[in-house]
Amino acid sequence: MDILAIKQRFGIIGTSSLLDRAIDIARQVASTDLSVLITGESGSGKEVFPQIIHHLSARKHGPYIAVNCGAIPEGTIDSELFGHEKGSFTGATDQRKGYFEVANGGTIFLDEVAELPLQTQVRLLRVLETGEFIKVGSSKVIKTNVRIVAATNMEVSYAISQGKFREDLYYRLNTVPIRVPALRERKEDIPLMFIRFASDFAEKYRIPPITLDESAVELLMEYRWKGNVRQLKNVTEQASVIEKTRVLTAEDISKYLISETSHNLPVLFPRESQPELSEREILYKVLFDMKKDITELKKSVLEIIGQADFSGRMDWEKRDGIIKTLYPDPDFQEVIHEESGSTKFRPDTRKEPIDHPIVIEESLSIQDREKELIVKALERHKSKRKNAASELGISERTLYRKIKEYNIKS
Repeated sequence: MDILAIKQRFGIIGTSSLLDRAIDIARQVASTDLSVLITGESGSGKEVFPQIIHHLSARKHGPYIAVNCGAIPEGTIDSELFGHEKGSFTGATDQRKGYFEVANGGTIFLDEVAELPLQTQVRLLRVLETGEFIKVGSSKVIKTNVRIVAATNMEVSYAISQGKFREDLYYRLNTVPIRVPALRERKEDIPLMFIRFASDFAEKYRIPPITLDESAVELLMEYRWKGNVRQLKNVTEQASVIEKTRVLTAEDISKYLISETSHNLPVLFPRESQPELSEREILYKVLFDMKKDITELKKSVLEIIGQADFSGRMDWEKRDGIIKTLYPDPDFQEVIHEESGSTKFRPDTRKEPIDHPIVIEESLSIQDREKELIVKALERHKSKRKNAASELGISERTLYRKIKEYNIKS
């Protein structure tokens, strides 16, 4: 089957040479049993390539199972993949077959494979090397004849350096690499995809299809598309339903594009050329930045309220009100009076002298700050965990674990 026929069969849109190259590799490797690792940004269409490999292989009549490794909680991932025996853990009331047993003779697609726990990675490595696995709670070795196709949007080399992904597993999976290009790398395909999506949504919602003028086409081709094909499809669907005019200008379409300078959380994310920050590093940075900002704010307020008016006197009533709001503790209020020089202009009303200044430090509890950020993200996205995890820069599985750990009701 040639590349054009593959595109037509699997609904792939585009003429980019990078896209054609990825499809050609998938076509050639399909006839073998080699493991394949598909890399590419989120939303770029990686999930299509395992289907191409499976349906063009000798296993096409066998089962095809797609597993999102990042969406399965860490405590149940081994049971999902390899199965379990009755009574092997709390809640295991029956024996269960795992995906590797069910997919025997077919293909299993492990999406977001870099999200697998290290213990599960060891089990997966054994399947790749020997074709054997053991169910949870069992000692019996089970043979399986499954072809594994994996995908990830993570920089695997960085995950290996951080000890989050096994290097030997990476080389086993990466026998044949396929890189799916980002949408911004094949700009010439954007107008074609928009027309196709607009036609599909017009048929779905029974409305006239929308089209683009030259300015709108130019805007779409210059936009960065961090969400890739998925984002373009969402933008097309929104515009199809909301816009009353059927010919959209750049001004019309810009309302549906997220500004690249906007930020939803006070977190500094790394640039693409830099490795991804860990959760702990992000939280530390947030805490230190907040502490610095609060310190600067208090310093500025003290400078303002410590200034005298033109007569050399203070508006004491107004000043004391501000200090009481910032510092509820009466003894600490007197310390502030001394530090700002107020004792030069007013009588000392303290009943007892303060021998030692009271120092108040902001809480630096990582758990409190992390819980607060998670709650805010869930509220912002109306308890949609996938969107909240994306905004927080963590996986959906990690977010699920944090919600249980902090007993957050969502």
